[in-house]
Amino acid sequence: MLRIAETDGPAGAARRLVDGLDAAALRLARLEGWPRRGAALAAGVAAALAFAPFYALALMAAGFSALVLLLDGAAEDPRPRRAAFAAGWFFGFGYHLVGLYWLAFSFFVQAEEFAWMAPIAVAAMPAFLGLFSGTAAALAVSFRRAGWRRILVFAAAWMILEYARGHVLTGLPWNLPGQALAGTAAGAQSAALYGVYGLSLVALVVAGAPAAFLGAPARSRGAAAKGIAVSVALTGLLFAAGFARLAFPGPGDHDDAFVRIVQPNIPQREKIDPDLWGRNFRLHTELSKGEAPGRLFILWPENAAPLLAEAPAALDILSQELPVNAALLAGSVRREEGADGRWRYYNSLAVVAQTPVGRRAVAYYDKHHLVPFGEYLPFETLLRAVGLAQLAPYDEGFAAGVGPRTLNAGGPSFSPLICYEAIFPGALHPKGERPEWLVAVTNDAWFGDTSGPRQHLDQARLRAIESGLPMARAANTGASALIDARGRYVARLPLYEQGVIDAPLPRALPPTPYARFGDLPFALMLALAAAIGLAGGARRPR
Repeated sequence: MLRIAETDGPAGAARRLVDGLDAAALRLARLEGWPRRGAALAAGVAAALAFAPFYALALMAAGFSALVLLLDGAAEDPRPRRAAFAAGWFFGFGYHLVGLYWLAFSFFVQAEEFAWMAPIAVAAMPAFLGLFSGTAAALAVSFRRAGWRRILVFAAAWMILEYARGHVLTGLPWNLPGQALAGTAAGAQSAALYGVYGLSLVALVVAGAPAAFLGAPARSRGAAAKGIAVSVALTGLLFAAGFARLAFPGPGDHDDAFVRIVQPNIPQREKIDPDLWGRNFRLHTELSKGEAPGRLFILWPENAAPLLAEAPAALDILSQELPVNAALLAGSVRREEGADGRWRYYNSLAVVAQTPVGRRAVAYYDKHHLVPFGEYLPFETLLRAVGLAQLAPYDEGFAAGVGPRTLNAGGPSFSPLICYEAIFPGALHPKGERPEWLVAVTNDAWFGDTSGPRQHLDQARLRAIESGLPMARAANTGASALIDARGRYVARLPLYEQGVIDAPLPRALPPTPYARFGDLPFALMLALAAAIGLAGGARRPR
């Protein structure tokens, strides 16, 4: 009788794969110096491919698990915190370089003036954000524990610094790990419980699970495969819970309130050209025509009608062309003269409604969370001295509004968000003034047909899920969408297509746990993860 070799057949191939995974993990943990930093850079690049438009969740798990193993090796370094910071910084640089490369496109809209700044911005932003990931890695190694507990310690340390990234210097909570799950409504449903920061903590535990049973050397044969199986199982549970929530009956639609979302698809150079403002206005108006059986809310994108309140002829056209029962919610720019005689400009949303004397701007919301360098210049005196300027079309930049508002234009009340403001969880409306829906106006034409506008849309979906409020989103070049209170797209227009969405306004859900308690559930989860992670025997770096 012939004896079948252990390495033959499917079983042998599976054993070779298992052994290969363990061996690769061991090699990663043994890297030192620049090879370790290069591997961390590659791991960060891989993890960033989990976000729109790729949604390669397996690469997020590969990237973060690789970083955990690299930190295992850093913990044995003669200077472990320094080695860990370096690995974390290179990971963060690669992660944010891929995640934010699209920022460079905005500098080429007015290339003759700003193109020279693009390489600086593309390198400087990831380099700065890498300080957060480097600090998180050093913190994780400082409190490292052996075995699976180190995954919880790592996730807790990382999320402490991610929370800081979302708040320091006005904050930039872009591409938080949990955002990778927003490619589908099901994957992001648990954000209703604990928000995007809590979802990100869960995502990091799941992503780090493949390294949970590995060490240097691996504790047992097949440790990598065991960790991958745990990661897959946890992912399945997360999505199963999401599908279960989506299966519950929803609140339905309003019978007497409708939205019309206008996507004009105007190239950015033409949008900011004052000579074309009249043409652009007529295009928006033409797309807005048509009756509706109830109260109609017409949404125009960010800066669709600059200085609209100062254009009586334009208001007269709106009086003639728009349905009487329509309220226009138009992205605009307004200005007011201060006591010092200087004009202050505001990036605004104008509420234009029918009055006894025709259509007038009856209310404004002024954007309060401005984009650094895009809408105002931090450290203005210093930076202007070295030749830097903001991208805003006004030399003075924009002034900040007083904060979130809840408005009423007849029918269900709403709270506006302008562009960048939709990336900040928990800052959608004034405390105690919950609206019935959210209005988001934006203009992502600055960033071309890149991942940036798609990532921005995912964050809009997260805000709807977190708050339990439907959102109508009007974007100049897309993607415009009507999103229900569970984050499902009722209707959506693709990027770089002209079009209109006409639909009944979805109803809100009751306030979600996140809407009630904010980041408190995340803080409790963070404390629990840290407590369990630190409960094992100490293994501190020298």
